[in-house]
Amino acid sequence: MSGELVVVDKAEDMVRINPASIMPLAIRQAGPKAEEKFAEFFAATIRNVNTRMAYLRAVNNLFAWIEDRGFKLIHLRPLHVAAYIEQFTRERSAPTVKQNLAAIRMLFDYLVVGQVLEMNPAAAVRGPSYSAKKGKTPVLDQDEARQLLDNIDTTNVVGLRDRAVIALMVYTFARVGALAAMNVEDYYPQGKRWWVRLHEKGGKLHEVPAHHKLEEFLDAYLDQAGLWEQKKLPLFRVTRGKTKKLTGGRMSRRDVYEMVRRRAAAAGIETAIGCHTFRATGITNYLINGGTLEKAQQIANHESARTTKLYDRRDDRLSLDEVERITI
Repeated sequence: MSGELVVVDKAEDMVRINPASIMPLAIRQAGPKAEEKFAEFFAATIRNVNTRMAYLRAVNNLFAWIEDRGFKLIHLRPLHVAAYIEQFTRERSAPTVKQNLAAIRMLFDYLVVGQVLEMNPAAAVRGPSYSAKKGKTPVLDQDEARQLLDNIDTTNVVGLRDRAVIALMVYTFARVGALAAMNVEDYYPQGKRWWVRLHEKGGKLHEVPAHHKLEEFLDAYLDQAGLWEQKKLPLFRVTRGKTKKLTGGRMSRRDVYEMVRRRAAAAGIETAIGCHTFRATGITNYLINGGTLEKAQQIANHESARTTKLYDRRDDRLSLDEVERITI
């Protein structure tokens, strides 16, 4: 198999993968049809680039384990997959193991349908039990979130951009991938208010009214950057080195993450936050101030209220208050 498998994502300019570098040895040994179906599985059936890369890592971990033991694809049985999952469970968290097993099952199902395998050796394998009632995403309280925003130097366009990026995640509960995919036209007026249009997972468009603070921060950034008329171009741009000048390039998820970490360190915030922190922070603050779980689910664009509940960290504050009642 030659050429390149090209994966396009709005939040990243383009990810190019050379199949020769990612094709496991066991797949190559199984012949051209196995190679074709392996590449086809990732290119054709998984549209989200984050899911694609996570599943690719998952199956390659299994195949590396297989190759270390000299197994061929046709020799793989449920006992082998079960042994791998047992070892993996000792090394990784239960959610990671369950995600990896799901990826492995899906790939083998595809190879069975494609007549590469006679049976799915992962179909009967059970993963570890896991049930979460509260997410593990680090959350900032109201004062910390304000401290972070207030600490940003907004005398230059980069500071205005960074403040707008963080505010958008806080006030709309936006995922970083949806934020990075935004163009200037995705901040738009409707009636007497401004709205933001988010390009969410699965190709879904999600529209959220802009909080008045978010309007203020986005307007200041767009004014300084002179981007109002560049409707079809990226909203959040990368900088040219340390010049504090924006280029035409789109910020990636990684760019946003590194910016968040820099800004948190500069603000003296010791919590190990990431981009998802602001989704959990916004949802928790909304609920503390009288918002309903149903509406939080709608703003966050969650399929299930159970998912939204994982971001509700109001009980964290209750637990801290209660533990201080111990006066020993």
